[in-house]
Amino acid sequence: MAWIVLVLSGFLETAWAIALDRSAGFSRPLPSAVFAVTLVLSMAGLAYALREIPVGTGYAVWVGIGAVGTALVGMLALHEPANLPRIACLLLVVAGIVGLKVFH
Repeated sequence: MAWIVLVLSGFLETAWAIALDRSAGFSRPLPSAVFAVTLVLSMAGLAYALREIPVGTGYAVWVGIGAVGTALVGMLALHEPANLPRIACLLLVVAGIVGLKVFH
């Protein structure tokens, strides 16, 4: 259960990062509220998962999922560059996340 919560919390990290960007410095109420809610839920999920998963592994997986998810949203929806080197780097991060789970 801790791993499922950790992965979901990583996805919520992506949500709060995108909402933070869309809040325009907290000047837009809806994205600002989405940021606050998803941030709290993401942190709560991370805290829950760390009761069973070592902090180094859990935090690295959480950040990795959030970073990859945010970069993918940026490329797919926000018109950020999507070139082969960037995609290769994201695949390396995913490989690291999988490796941390496998060797846990």
